[in-house]
Amino acid sequence: MNTSFYIAKRYLFSKKSLNAINFISGISMLGVFVGSAALVIILSVFNGFENVVLSMYNNFTPEIRIEPATGKTFDPGTEVFKKLKADKRIENYTEVLQEKALLRYGDSQFIGLVKGVSSDFFKRKRLDSTLVEGDFKLKQDDSTFYAAVGSSVKLYLTVNINDDFTDLQIFSPRKNAGISINPAQEFVARSIHPVGVFQIQQVFDESVLVPIEFTRALLEEEKAISTIEIYSKAGEDLDDLQQDFEKQLGKEFLVKNRIQQDQQLYKTLNIERWAIFFILTFVMIIAIFNIVGTLTMLVIDKKKDIAILSSIGAGTGLIRQIFFIEGMMIALTGCLAGMFAGFIFCVVQQKFGLITMGQDSFITDAYPVAMKLADFVLVFLTVTLISIIASGISSRLSVNKIYDLKEDL
Repeated sequence: MNTSFYIAKRYLFSKKSLNAINFISGISMLGVFVGSAALVIILSVFNGFENVVLSMYNNFTPEIRIEPATGKTFDPGTEVFKKLKADKRIENYTEVLQEKALLRYGDSQFIGLVKGVSSDFFKRKRLDSTLVEGDFKLKQDDSTFYAAVGSSVKLYLTVNINDDFTDLQIFSPRKNAGISINPAQEFVARSIHPVGVFQIQQVFDESVLVPIEFTRALLEEEKAISTIEIYSKAGEDLDDLQQDFEKQLGKEFLVKNRIQQDQQLYKTLNIERWAIFFILTFVMIIAIFNIVGTLTMLVIDKKKDIAILSSIGAGTGLIRQIFFIEGMMIALTGCLAGMFAGFIFCVVQQKFGLITMGQDSFITDAYPVAMKLADFVLVFLTVTLISIIASGISSRLSVNKIYDLKEDL
């Protein structure tokens, strides 16, 4: 066994002549323990919230979205799109025609997004989890259409889906409309009955979902669409799929994955995650630097041992290494114990949901938790790096007068 490690281990677990040293060592280890556990728990809870938010988005945000590089619409009936639609790697292929329009319900008005979707849209998994009222049955036959409104639209217009006598009126500017004496002739007006309310996030909740046939009549668009939304079959590599579609479609179309579709959301989530990590790391630095005081007190307690080691030939490097390893053992013991405690807490929270949100309206009752191996590695490496710096500084400061200690023997 390495001499410095052996002596450091004896110093860590042996009884000290000053009880204060045991107390200070315990405080240092406890600080690292609490800090490590807090980092693991909070990062895991943040992962849980991130998964909840992204799962809500992902119900409406496709894995891949195709849109024109210029203009608002394109023809989906060309050979390249027929070939794309028949691709066996695709599980869900939804054609979308959307545009901003004036919404009116009773005496209330609101400008929202009217999103017309083909029938494949309603075959998506977990779509019903976004519903708060009613259902997504938007088409009864070829001429009877219904709408699902976002929660913001419902709030602004005070929509009542149980009122069978009031329809949602939608107005869109008429194509190639000239100046008319009657302004109403410049708009296409269509009525549709709302049967469902969904809630995701404000950017989605200010929209109305309708069958694409209804949107075609509203926008006077016979065949063009705005985007194509694609979900792949399980096990398919999305990066390969995206690159393949880009080659097939060329520069005239943009093929976007989920991150590219909403870069601001993913950027915000990453910024919040790193902000939390750095704040907790700063607290961890303060806790770990208690080791400086611990090692200083230990040097005072063991000065005779140091003098004896020096007299029998131990150099400054060996003695510094003893106290460096001592500091690392204090920090890493606290870190490993804290990470294990954090892991146990997260497992219990996942299974039993002991700590609740306290809000019945939230999508989940208990704080969500999602553990990632990368978080545990990150916490361990962070504590190790800070411990190396703190132990290195304290070991040098504690034995910088080693030659004076020899005279005390």
